Amino acid sequence: MTALENNLISYFGVMPEESLQAISSRFHLQSMKKGDCFLKTGTPSRKLSFIKSGLMRIYKQTEDKEVTQWISTPGYFVADLSSLLFDTPARWTIEALTDAELFTISGEDYKSIGNVVPNWHELEKLFIAKCFTFLEDRVFTHLSMTAEERYLHFFEYNKELFNQVPLQYIASMLGMTPETFSRIRNKQLSQSS
Repeated sequence: MTALENNLISYFGVMPEESLQAISSRFHLQSMKKGDCFLKTGTPSRKLSFIKSGLMRIYKQTEDKEVTQWISTPGYFVADLSSLLFDTPARWTIEALTDAELFTISGEDYKSIGNVVPNWHELEKLFIAKCFTFLEDRVFTHLSMTAEERYLHFFEYNKELFNQVPLQYIASMLGMTPETFSRIRNKQLSQSS
């Protein structure tokens, strides 16, 4: 089974081989260089991608700061899902933090899958439910944990990112200032020495 097929099953659930082939055949491999823009805030999202390799940052520039919503790693998807599904301007900018390879499907092809995969609407509902559940978990983490608990929780599952991306992006994603993040990080480093 290919990496793309594994990604599709992970997000959309187990499906018949012919459905998996019909969906995966609509994706193409896309290469991006570090700093390339996948999507800009205010433009329509016209594609959805699964990351084969590399890192992508999803963020928005506000009046006084940049807010990192997520850093996507291999196996995750990138898109402004609301923009893709509802044809609205994207809320997020998505850029490559490293050179990256993506499995990409156009919005047009994504929306036409229902014409060739009989149970597509059930599969898509599962995909959106998984996205919603993931979002609920992130909101709960932000509401129920202290800054230090959020740091430790994220570090436990994403140690490698701390050496791969600017730390201010992680701080923003965790809802803390770079100063708070640095203080917590220094405390953790001194305790582990």
